[in-house]
Amino acid sequence: MDKNRLKEEIVKLKKQKNAVILAHYYQNDDIQQIADIRGDSLALAIEASRLDADIIVFCGVRFMAETAKVVSPSKKVLLPVMDADCPLADMATKEAVLKKKEELGDVVVVSYVNTNVDVKTVSDICCTSANAVNVVKSLKEKRVLFVPDRNLGEFVKENVKDKEVFLWDGYCPTHEEFKIEQLNELKKAYPEARIAVHPESPKAVRDAADFVGSTSGIIDYVSKTDGDDFIIGTEEGILYELRLNNPTKNFHVIGGSAVCFNMKKITLESLYESLRDEKHQIILDPETIELAKKPIERMISIKRN
Repeated sequence: MDKNRLKEEIVKLKKQKNAVILAHYYQNDDIQQIADIRGDSLALAIEASRLDADIIVFCGVRFMAETAKVVSPSKKVLLPVMDADCPLADMATKEAVLKKKEELGDVVVVSYVNTNVDVKTVSDICCTSANAVNVVKSLKEKRVLFVPDRNLGEFVKENVKDKEVFLWDGYCPTHEEFKIEQLNELKKAYPEARIAVHPESPKAVRDAADFVGSTSGIIDYVSKTDGDDFIIGTEEGILYELRLNNPTKNFHVIGGSAVCFNMKKITLESLYESLRDEKHQIILDPETIELAKKPIERMISIKRN
């Protein structure tokens, strides 16, 4: 089936099944184009809780679909490709977090939403890159275990001086690849360019940026900032939204490209088959949903940047 026919069939199935398609900004362009809602982790989590749909097809990675199921337990949540995992999320487990918490003693566990659901069940509050600083600032506790991204955790630590923040040794392989030498080369080529990077990037890259923020934050910054050229430090799927909103601006990804291979596993064909057969359903037991819902709901109530 060709691309146009696939899109037509997906639209028909959506109507027949009262389904909605959510897509993260890192998805392939075709997926973002056909999605009902595009967004970052926080926006999609919030939308998932509000949707009047029987089926949610989540085009992202597993932890995102799990989060959608937690906040919408009565809905059928489908992940078009079941092995679309997040390497960062897999760097922390429930058992390891509990062990570290016991070692540290009196700490509050703040888990980045980029964690699998088992970690969320033992977390006090979740956060995203959009509200991580505000989440940690909001806590009355002074000692924080931040799981699992060390770069985002370090960024939080730099911006919340009155807390003792313990970092987990995890990282996003895509963002970790950004090098200050690559950024400096782009700055030489485009000396007037503004630099916007994700806080999962290494410290040297963050320190050289004009703006550090979430995917939605980067999109907002670029739209509001004058200039012809922008150097971008996050997964290149964001370029779809950036170009859509800013057709006259030019974008240059650090290192030339930045691809999350797990995000890119979802195709129109896998989306179509998942919706057609209602396969690859996210199944969570009631206890897991109940335990994971509390830190997610606390997260949603915190202001984002």
